[in-house]
Amino acid sequence: MFVSIILLILGLVILIAGAEALVRGASSISKRLGIPAIVIGLTIVAFGTSAPELIVNIFSALKGTTDLALGNIIGSNIANILLILGISALIVDLKVQKNTTWKEIPFATLAVFAVFIMANDRIFDKSSADVLTRTDGLTLILFFAIFLYYTVELMRRGSSNKIIEKTIASISVQDYKLNLSRKGSGNVDEEEIKIYTLPISILLTIGGLLFLFFGGKLLVDNAILLAKLAGLSEMLIGLTIVAIGTSLPELATSVIAARKGQSDIAIGNIVGSNIFNIFWILGITSVMKPIPISMSANFDIIVSLVATLILFIAMFIGEKHRLQKWQGGLLLGFYVLYVAYLVMRG
Repeated sequence: MFVSIILLILGLVILIAGAEALVRGASSISKRLGIPAIVIGLTIVAFGTSAPELIVNIFSALKGTTDLALGNIIGSNIANILLILGISALIVDLKVQKNTTWKEIPFATLAVFAVFIMANDRIFDKSSADVLTRTDGLTLILFFAIFLYYTVELMRRGSSNKIIEKTIASISVQDYKLNLSRKGSGNVDEEEIKIYTLPISILLTIGGLLFLFFGGKLLVDNAILLAKLAGLSEMLIGLTIVAIGTSLPELATSVIAARKGQSDIAIGNIVGSNIFNIFWILGITSVMKPIPISMSANFDIIVSLVATLILFIAMFIGEKHRLQKWQGGLLLGFYVLYVAYLVMRG
């Protein structure tokens, strides 16, 4: 079991390193080809930082371990709000743009609510079982296309939308940088992407893809083995170890953004990630392989929905459009209680 834990952690490290390398290499190549930074942000960086969750779910679907795949997505979304935003808000009060409050957070709520409806066939369709079907997956992907259209329109209109900032700024917490300075109505006026030599850029891109593949396989294989050895469910492993692990890039980004006073990026990072996770990654996973939904998984979906609603309600309690330290403490407390319940549930 100890070896499985070490290999699982190693797989996670390789997975995150692969996503980082892919983003750096592909962004450098794109910049050399003259592609605007905002386009790079909305494509390569956005999808690259979601790669850990995506790769884990693809391997899980291929191996038929759909509980692990579903647990990864739902668990990541719960951890993003309760754990990551809780920690970030404890560092500094997080100011939230009205656009994020009234559009992006409700959009993230819609995403979870859509999964709740799709996952309850027995209630809504009187079916014999609850399953996220391929049709459901295609519907989620269509929602994702609408979200992409929305962000592109905001970009075109020069909006100061912070999910776009999440996508194109402070994604890497090390030496990959895309700095933005804003003037007037919020248009992007200055942008810089670190450019490597062409051979290094290609090496980073190919190496990143290989790291994603092997890291994801190592993580999924050992997560399954660990669940069997410890007598735990794949859903529990997915909701806790795998979910928190694949959310580490979001955690690092939000905490560093909060410490630097960039609270809009800290919260936009989380909201954007949750929308990506459900509409894009869960959509692709259920298209690859339908996902059976157990009663316990249904409970976790409800927890994710409640957590998102709590975030929305928090925008109007105390100082409006601001997540305060005491609220961050409550979010963190809720997450501790949730994990304790998961452990007791087994």
